[in-house]
Amino acid sequence: MQRVESEIARLIKEINYDEVTRLFGTLQGGKRLRAKLILKIASSSEKAPLLAAIVELIHGASLLHDDVIDEATLRRGAASVNATEGSKTAVMLGDILYSKAFTELVSFERDVARIIASSVTALSKGEMMDVKMADKFNGDEDKYLEMLYFKTATLIEASAEAAAILAGKDSASHALYGRNLGLSFQIIDDILDITSDAQTLGKPAMNDFVEGKCTLPYIYLYKVLDDNEKKKLLSLHAKVLDEQDAIWIRKKMQEHKTVEKSFELAEKLSNEAMNAMKDDAELINILQTMIKRSY
Repeated sequence: MQRVESEIARLIKEINYDEVTRLFGTLQGGKRLRAKLILKIASSSEKAPLLAAIVELIHGASLLHDDVIDEATLRRGAASVNATEGSKTAVMLGDILYSKAFTELVSFERDVARIIASSVTALSKGEMMDVKMADKFNGDEDKYLEMLYFKTATLIEASAEAAAILAGKDSASHALYGRNLGLSFQIIDDILDITSDAQTLGKPAMNDFVEGKCTLPYIYLYKVLDDNEKKKLLSLHAKVLDEQDAIWIRKKMQEHKTVEKSFELAEKLSNEAMNAMKDDAELINILQTMIKRSY
């Protein structure tokens, strides 16, 4: 990971603009899940740290744009760039990171570059789907999971698949692993938005629903509520929740075990990924750590 951080620093320095260097320095590094995945799969490849750095720039750019779209003021417990510098600056910084990532990507073999580049198109498509779905309450599980795949899982899937090609390993099984890791990772995030507190999350709790996002626990809850309760849930959608409303939602979720049902799907996807990588203890450990995390 030190090599990856060094590569990221080099790429940012090559942009040759002090303002970009300053702003990038304010970003929180995060879990570096995609980078760690590439390093684990392609540990034998000299180009793995650079690919990992490229993917982290892409991920960072997507988060900058996400925060602008969501009008988020916090990212991992710190003020977001759009909150401190304005949305225009945040969008432009994201564009610069995307552009620099693509500039470096052309040095890789065609298949690797195509897989990563295609995932960025899918990621952007997923972001647009997410925004559109927030216009009204979405109770369609399949539609939600499709959006989740594009918005979150594709870049993780592409990271695993591209790393496998670099290492001369089976790309199809690694792609399946990455896809399911990405989906289960986001489902756990969705659950934590409901079950954790603001201090742990680094952002307000139950913020997804306030922003208009109907994650799996809400979708499952809507299906089992009676007509009057459905009307109440719909009336709270995309509104700031007072304490009593938040307590009511959590109580109903506990009553109908919708968080547990969501976790069961994350576990199912995780188990499929583990089966695909049953001979790789390190990749299995990444999954097990992710599924048990509390932040």
